[in-house]
Amino acid sequence: MHKIWLIIKREYLTRVRKRSFLVTTLLIPLLMFGLIFSMIFLAARSEESQTIAVVDESGYFINKLDTVNKDYQFRYTQFAKGESNVDLMKRMDADILVRIFPFKGNHPDSVILYKEGSASLSVKEFIGGELTSIYQIKQMQDAGINKASIDSINASEISIKSFDLKNNKETHSEIASAIGYAMGFLIYMIIFIYGAGVMRGVMEEKTNRIAEVIVSSVKPFQLMMGKIIGIAFVGLTQFLLWMILMLSLQLLLPLLISDLREPMQVGMALSPDMESVQAMAENPSLSFYHAILDQNWTLIICCFLFYFLGGYLLYASMFAAVGSLVNEDPQEAQQLTIPITMPIIFGFIIMASTAKDPNSSLAVFGSLFPLTSPIVMLSRIPYGVPGWQLALSMILLIAGFILMTWLSAKIYRTGILLYGKKVTWREVFKWIRYS
Repeated sequence: MHKIWLIIKREYLTRVRKRSFLVTTLLIPLLMFGLIFSMIFLAARSEESQTIAVVDESGYFINKLDTVNKDYQFRYTQFAKGESNVDLMKRMDADILVRIFPFKGNHPDSVILYKEGSASLSVKEFIGGELTSIYQIKQMQDAGINKASIDSINASEISIKSFDLKNNKETHSEIASAIGYAMGFLIYMIIFIYGAGVMRGVMEEKTNRIAEVIVSSVKPFQLMMGKIIGIAFVGLTQFLLWMILMLSLQLLLPLLISDLREPMQVGMALSPDMESVQAMAENPSLSFYHAILDQNWTLIICCFLFYFLGGYLLYASMFAAVGSLVNEDPQEAQQLTIPITMPIIFGFIIMASTAKDPNSSLAVFGSLFPLTSPIVMLSRIPYGVPGWQLALSMILLIAGFILMTWLSAKIYRTGILLYGKKVTWREVFKWIRYS
């Protein structure tokens, strides 16, 4: 155990002290923050109010288009004698010209939008939606339906809530889906990134002949386990630093973008102890805030840490075994990792379908099968998973890790000292059988 600890310490300190570790640990949160900041800043600044000149030759839509929307300002006008579309837009200082031609029968002949350059999809959808809404009201009025009935029909909406009979509390499928998908995707990325890191580390030591020196002092199994656990600690350190930096940087967003200050103050003022159903019904932000707090975060965080470590250790042992088989040709690594990556991708596909039916047979199988459970089970936990399924999934994952480590160790102890020969899967199975 002492030798394994020395290898863990060496792997951890060697990687943490690298300049690349410091750069990626600091750079990735800064890049993500910069991307989020740029998207919010551009969204806040690029949506400047556009002036729309409306020439309504039908006479029906005048003063009926939305004039409240802060992104668009409508100005009604008519063509002067001999005036062109360009001249009218200059006179009205307009960005867009909407020309509504006279009705033919009971239907507008056509509506044409003029703009310098191509009109954006959002502009076309907004103007089209406004004109369609007004025209539909006209059709209903022509059919003898009064405006009060129309407004009542348009305002009517059926709100559906779901409750858990076991816990007697409201459930929120949308939030559960978002949390589950985010956690499953994180595990998916972590397995790929740090599992591949273990494989590269083994390949480097083998090609540089460092492994020969190390194996003279420790057993191959001790070397493999020390490397796997050491890199796991590196991943945990980097992940925790990313979380701290991202949370710290997020606090700067309201200070840099004034539009976010008011929602932040409102969110801070909300108390999780408020029990007014009417207040939450009138305030969607308050309802969303309570729905987030209502999640079982203790279970979610504990399960995330367990499946993070279990999934990583399971796949890292396989990646280490593959790294020991590779000589100097990188294409060998790509070919040999296909059997490893397929279950990860399969788990990601099952996770994507879990949002539609978290209790389907496929979702239950994926959350129990050790090679896919780290991804699929995390996407199911926010929905509520039966205790026996969660316990069985954890037991199977631990058993799968032990079995896979035992098999990988058999491959590793032979492959790490094998040079100059391309290994086939047939030979690998022989090593497992006879070693």
